[in-house]
Amino acid sequence: MSDLHNMTDTRHKFSLSNKIGRIIWAIICFILFKPFSIRIFRKWRIFILRMFGAKVSWKSTIHSSVRIWAPWNLEVGDYSCIGQRVNCYNQGRITLKNNVTISQDSSLCASSHDYTKKSHALFLAPIIINDSVWVAAEAFVGPGVTLGSGALVGARAAVFKNVEPWSVVGGNPAKLIKKREIKA
Repeated sequence: MSDLHNMTDTRHKFSLSNKIGRIIWAIICFILFKPFSIRIFRKWRIFILRMFGAKVSWKSTIHSSVRIWAPWNLEVGDYSCIGQRVNCYNQGRITLKNNVTISQDSSLCASSHDYTKKSHALFLAPIIINDSVWVAAEAFVGPGVTLGSGALVGARAAVFKNVEPWSVVGGNPAKLIKKREIKA
């Protein structure tokens, strides 16, 4: 195989404690998180996430069908919601501030591969979602993206760059549609 295709550095070197933590999380998630899907278990699910180092407000909602790669890389503020079947691929940190809604089947991906390097190395880049943001159904938010306060990401949009506060974006790649205005 030529040196051009040497992918030995492709994988990130996660620590042994990280790997063991993810194995334990997968088991506990299957037994103590996923089965408790009804609303009365909302605080139970938050308790389980907190046991694994997540910084999740008791006033938030995390649905049981959410896929979380590493709870210790997740921060969720007051009155924020992560909807059904959202994929939090948080090898890097994902932060949701207050009053954030991530709608069903969306993906938040805080890592990628550097396609400009021969090694195709994995890199981690945090996602920050500021107050009052709505990410609509089946949207994708990529690594290193910051969504400004009040931003709205349209359904099925793919966001690869930062979004200005109070902007509505949509499409793939997401582009500005208009400014978001809240009417009284």
